Amino acid sequence: MTAITITSQPRTRLRLTARGRRVVAGIVALPLSAFVAAAVVSGGSALASRDVGADPASFSTVVVGAGESLWAVAERVAPASDPRDVIDDIARLNALDGVSVSAGQELAIPAQYAADGQ
Repeated sequence: MTAITITSQPRTRLRLTARGRRVVAGIVALPLSAFVAAAVVSGGSALASRDVGADPASFSTVVVGAGESLWAVAERVAPASDPRDVIDDIARLNALDGVSVSAGQELAIPAQYAADGQ
């Protein structure tokens, strides 16, 4: 019988060069950047309004009087409701950053409160 000798080849270790690392990083970054770009394009319209779930046509308007605060407007348009809730709803509907209003400013009032004060 003849003996067969099998010699194993030495294993080579995979070494990633600087160029290879850049290629791998690019392959990983490409789908990630495509996802971010798609999210920005499709999600932009959702950020246009702070009001969630309200019908845009269901409001009336009032004009802020001289020396009147948003608290006073809330008490005037909805005397039977908690002014804090009314202020929150008015601020959301008008996309106000704070509670500062100026004389002559026209504010949209949600329909649920417009019927109370008029």
